[in-house]
Amino acid sequence: MKSIKDITLDIILKDPDISSAFTCEEATKLITTPPDPELGDVTFPCFKLAKTMRKAPNMIAAELAERIGSANSETFSNVEAAGGYLNFFISDKYLSGTLLSEIEAEGESFGKNEIGKGKTMVIDYSSPNIAKPFHIGHLGTTAIGNSIKRIHEFSGYDCVGINHLGDWGTQFGRLIVAYKNWGSKEAIEKGGVKELARIYADFYVRAEEDPSLNDMARDEFTKMERGDEEALALWEWFKKISLDEFMRMYDVLGIKFESYSGESFYNDKMDAVVKELEDKGILEDSEGAKIVRLDDYDMPPCLILKKDGSTLYATRDITAAIYRNNTYKFDKCLYVTDAGQSLHFAQWFKVIGLMGYDFEDKLVHIPYGKISVEGKKLATRTGNVVLLEDLFSEAIERVRAIIEEKNPDREDKDEIARKVGLGAVIFNQLSSGRIKNVNFVWDEVLNFDGSTGPYAMYTYARCCSVLEKASAEPVSAAPSTELTKEEKELLLTVTSFPEKVKKALAEYEPCDITRYVIDLSQSFNRFYHNCPILKCEDDKKALRIKLCRAVKAALGNALYLIGIEKTEKI
Repeated sequence: MKSIKDITLDIILKDPDISSAFTCEEATKLITTPPDPELGDVTFPCFKLAKTMRKAPNMIAAELAERIGSANSETFSNVEAAGGYLNFFISDKYLSGTLLSEIEAEGESFGKNEIGKGKTMVIDYSSPNIAKPFHIGHLGTTAIGNSIKRIHEFSGYDCVGINHLGDWGTQFGRLIVAYKNWGSKEAIEKGGVKELARIYADFYVRAEEDPSLNDMARDEFTKMERGDEEALALWEWFKKISLDEFMRMYDVLGIKFESYSGESFYNDKMDAVVKELEDKGILEDSEGAKIVRLDDYDMPPCLILKKDGSTLYATRDITAAIYRNNTYKFDKCLYVTDAGQSLHFAQWFKVIGLMGYDFEDKLVHIPYGKISVEGKKLATRTGNVVLLEDLFSEAIERVRAIIEEKNPDREDKDEIARKVGLGAVIFNQLSSGRIKNVNFVWDEVLNFDGSTGPYAMYTYARCCSVLEKASAEPVSAAPSTELTKEEKELLLTVTSFPEKVKKALAEYEPCDITRYVIDLSQSFNRFYHNCPILKCEDDKKALRIKLCRAVKAALGNALYLIGIEKTEKI
């Protein structure tokens, strides 16, 4: 279904004076929603028409208002000229009849579009390091990446989610040394990733007293690189233990990846890429290291090989991008990482272009801000880190306590607590622009009355409850076509959902959806409190039930797009 803006745009572009002056793209950028509903539902400025129509903008607006309004009286109850602006008022009949019926017909597909039909989007996100616990610092890339992937799928793209695991490097040499010297198989099998992280952290403490441990670690990693069976067997074991735990967390979040190819997957593919860089004359020597100079692009050089010949993240990322392009023929490839890596991505993206590949402009880095808990910054080395599993468990327990206090006899409180607890954490992460830093404060995250996940989930459940009661009271009357202030406001908010999806898609911004979720929830609750739904005249009851179904479709799909599992009862 088209949004109100798109419908209005289609109509005004049929006018020869407007279509001759603007392309569809130009007109789209100009058409907006007025800041005050009293000024209309949609507005379009006429100032740029002064040159082609050779009249003052206010005269142009008056002429167009008369012409467009008279020809589209079923769609617009009024088209007004206000200075140099055209203000459009959507008619109640068109809203409550045509548009509401279209929403109902689309049902669970409401809001979908086909922008990405026939296109492939690859997205690299989450990507934790093997042998390290899944902590709250991973929540940003995981929640943002999952939402962006869902928004693309909702928009018709074929999506490939890649979990580029950190599963190679000298850290595994340290881990092997730690395991051989003070670890145990029994402790690791019992403690899993937490035990691996413990002995790994212990390595740094002991290495300060005995620096020879660092040499031993380098030797162990060298063995891995040379194919030593014992070293690789331990590495595979550490990797399996980590993946099993990661998969548990992904199952909790309802996240699936199409590929888990990590850094190690590209070990045998990097030599060919380094040779290609050399053959194309891009690679230079710099004090024994190999670099690609980027002075012409106001960036420091991109380091490809260290002095000892070892590769770096850039080497692997370039290799991975070439592999992904060859494998998936992507239309765009997204990377969701913290903002601190922006320069790294800008550098190797440019190297891809300098190599002559035509997909540099298809590579997109999606940065996000840092997260703190109760105002405290996270730091893994100092131990100030919150494990995601522990965070989710606490959120679930806190919600369960709230339910227990309000309704201790509920049989499904564990399931409700799980959904609401997880939803609260995810919503908080996505509730502001992704580039902004996030502060996790329990009282705010779990507030059922604020702009939060629990508030939105409670609203969805309230809407479902109304519809369940309404199903027992069938109404045969035709729905009213006259709208109250609350009904119109709610219906306009519902109809804006497709537009919000397209905006979130274009900006890679889940926050566009979370803000919509709160706007729709607040609008529905105003409607709920001011407009009796089941105890009113039959024509009004029919309209309001139909409106509730539209809210359920829009809110349910919006919650799905941000990775929140819906619940019809709270």
